Amino acid sequence: MDGNNIKNISEKTGERQSSCCHQKSTPRGQEELKLLKNRLNRITGQLNGIGKMLDENRYCGDILVQVAAVESALQSLAYRILQEHMESCVVEEIAKGNLDVIGETVELVKKLK
Repeated sequence: MDGNNIKNISEKTGERQSSCCHQKSTPRGQEELKLLKNRLNRITGQLNGIGKMLDENRYCGDILVQVAAVESALQSLAYRILQEHMESCVVEEIAKGNLDVIGETVELVKKLK
């Protein structure tokens, strides 16, 4: 699959997205949603901590260590969401015969690098 399979769905933002999986067919469970929100709240706390470190004019190396920790936490969150996407949306779309979802997923993985 290549870029020809991706449709521009947002002229305002210029973002591109495949037409195969616009809306999640299977809603996230409350436990999964809670887990994702907790992870996001921790990341927000880490970002606020970096802001405080900057305000305190802390050592650059210490700040960079915290930036790396936030990057790692965001990557972990993204992979969790990708796994959920593959186990639900992708499986559902393939079962419906929509193989375009494979190209969409490949594009999503590329964005996560």
